[in-house]
Amino acid sequence: MLNVDLKTEILEQLAGLGPHQQQKVLDFARALAINRPIGTPGRNLLRFAGMIQSEDLEAMTQAIEEGCEQVDIDEW
Repeated sequence: MLNVDLKTEILEQLAGLGPHQQQKVLDFARALAINRPIGTPGRNLLRFAGMIQSEDLEAMTQAIEEGCEQVDIDEW
């Protein structure tokens, strides 16, 4: 059940958008309504545990630490 105030606000916002943007909102709402599985249960992935060599894991960890969570102040 949609809250009347929320529905009114959504309609007001839609009225201010152009046809292309309204279509994007509709596409997004439809995508939200689709009942998709969220992911693969962990129990289905257990067979892969331990399959990556420790050297590869270390290289992956190093690449993540070097390439992630870094701020480029001049980016913007």
